[in-house]
Amino acid sequence: MRATAFALAALLMNATAGLAQVAAAPTQAPTQDPTQVKAGRYVLDPDHGKITWSVSHLGYSTYYGQFTGVSATLDLDPKVPARSRLSVTVPLSGVLTGNSRLDERLAASDFFDTPKFPTASFTATGVEQTSPTTARITGDLTLRGVTKPVSLDATFNQAGTNLIDRRYTVGFDGRTVIKRSEFGISAFLPLVGDEVTLRIEGEFKAAP
Repeated sequence: MRATAFALAALLMNATAGLAQVAAAPTQAPTQDPTQVKAGRYVLDPDHGKITWSVSHLGYSTYYGQFTGVSATLDLDPKVPARSRLSVTVPLSGVLTGNSRLDERLAASDFFDTPKFPTASFTATGVEQTSPTTARITGDLTLRGVTKPVSLDATFNQAGTNLIDRRYTVGFDGRTVIKRSEFGISAFLPLVGDEVTLRIEGEFKAAP
């Protein structure tokens, strides 16, 4: 009994010490001023980096789904945004619709053909600041082996020390519209819309 008590006391002491270390870690208050953001390399937090897509279904409704498991690196230069670089990889097996049969259907050869093309990718080729907190990011999107230029509108949310893991974090939202037919995905056109809206949410952590 005494040994158990000592073990519990040791666990509590270790937990308290860990919390004290987290509390003592240097922090930077969240800021919505992009000029105060730290320059450097960032890595997307996969738990807080998702792409929500939407497409017209027969003209009656807008159907929504998500891509999860997205990975990305960001080389950020807040003072000269045009020097910033972004590289994104999207595992197409990570598509979620809430319908397992549809998820399987999207993996088929007339849609994503994931056995042959398991990922999509985006590589930024230019960043144009459009306001103090917004930018237009142009780059190359590769999907099903087809590469096309795409522009997305990005909005800076805030940056600072994340209160959960105490890591410096920068957050953005983004939006773009693509035509799936341009990437060889023409199944069920025009019943299912050609234009696909992509909404991107990302929290980027400062790389170690």
